[in-house]
Amino acid sequence: MITPPELEAYAEAHTTPAPPHLAALHEDTLRTQSATQMLSGTVEGRFLEMLVWIALPRLVLEIGTYTGSAAQFMAGALPEGARVITCEFDADRAAFAREHLGTSPVGDRVEVAEGPALETISGLDGPFDLVFIDADKPAYVDYYEAVLPKLAERGLIAADNTLFGGEVLDPEPDGTAAAIVRFNDHVAADPRTVQVILPVRDGVTLIRHA
Repeated sequence: MITPPELEAYAEAHTTPAPPHLAALHEDTLRTQSATQMLSGTVEGRFLEMLVWIALPRLVLEIGTYTGSAAQFMAGALPEGARVITCEFDADRAAFAREHLGTSPVGDRVEVAEGPALETISGLDGPFDLVFIDADKPAYVDYYEAVLPKLAERGLIAADNTLFGGEVLDPEPDGTAAAIVRFNDHVAADPRTVQVILPVRDGVTLIRHA
């Protein structure tokens, strides 16, 4: 996180709570899953939900499902007939996400695509109205390059963890933060796009066509 814990707690306390099905998902994730810091949580989930509510996308692509919290938040604001495709490499996590989607009021709007995300993306025609990138950080540039040609004219890419706890200011040469720095520099130097980094949770970059 890039903000003090007490500010994180304040932000969450003043954000509309997660609906019951997502509160149950969060509890089950924290109780049974590893790497629970990967859970998007309520503040970021509501932020993504707001983007969907504003943009009214027809097709949302998420790269990195984990347990499906962000996918369900976004699905909750979709217009009629729209859908989320979420990519998950880990079979156990994909199964966990599907189990909770089966009891979710928005489960019919979300498809879990299991396997390497780049293979899934290559098999999709798009256009993607919203893309949320939140998977393995060394592949962020590859994901960006794969989705950009399929991004709708007024589409938006949201990339998570782009401030990486502040480590982007002084990254270890071969660490995860260095991969994020490469991504941030790549996007910043790309004349095809316009971007802004927001200090939401661990940093979220919003990117659109120039």
